[in-house]
Amino acid sequence: MKLSQLSAKPQLTKLILDDEDTIKEFGEALEFWTWDRQPIDVFMKLANTSQSNLTQMIDVVRTLLLDEEGKEIITGDMMLPSAVLVKAISKVVDTLGK
Repeated sequence: MKLSQLSAKPQLTKLILDDEDTIKEFGEALEFWTWDRQPIDVFMKLANTSQSNLTQMIDVVRTLLLDEEGKEIITGDMMLPSAVLVKAISKVVDTLGK
């Protein structure tokens, strides 16, 4: 197979946080969307971002956590609870690795 056959426009894909703690805290699973493939610059920023550079990490994460219309969830002063944010980032990273 030629690599060019795998090239396609990104599509929104739904991800679900349905672990026991999330359901216990919010009464239901939480859903969000991300692109099924990321531009190389976003992918490389994510791979090279360290915990010591939180500003850069948040800038990358903003582009990964989306609503069903593909709009960023984290905007301006709108943030997610820390525990949810960590789980969502982990879910996206796991998904990108597949």
